[in-house]
Amino acid sequence: MKGYMNTQIGDITINTEVIAKYAGVSAVECFGIVGMASINVKEGIVKLLRKESISHGVNVTIDENNITIDLHIIVAYGVSISAVADNLISNVKYNVEDFSGLKVEKINVFVEGVRVID
Repeated sequence: MKGYMNTQIGDITINTEVIAKYAGVSAVECFGIVGMASINVKEGIVKLLRKESISHGVNVTIDENNITIDLHIIVAYGVSISAVADNLISNVKYNVEDFSGLKVEKINVFVEGVRVID
């Protein structure tokens, strides 16, 4: 599904992969986030994603121009998960809405792992 906007001079279509990449970049900029996670469901293995594949830890669905975002993250050891998640949701919601012009209805955060940062 894609996001659509009608303007006076034409229509704008935004692919969910574009929104996923933008949300992923916004997420990893937040304090306490080590990175996005990829999960191998078959083996139950969680892997920290590199920057070029950051959108694989993000799932975006668009329903009637409302966006739902699932973020699979790895947090830093010693941080408050609730504080990090609140900050994450706020930043991603603001950035994606500002970028796309569409409303973010819901953001689900899945903490998939913890890493010690040197």
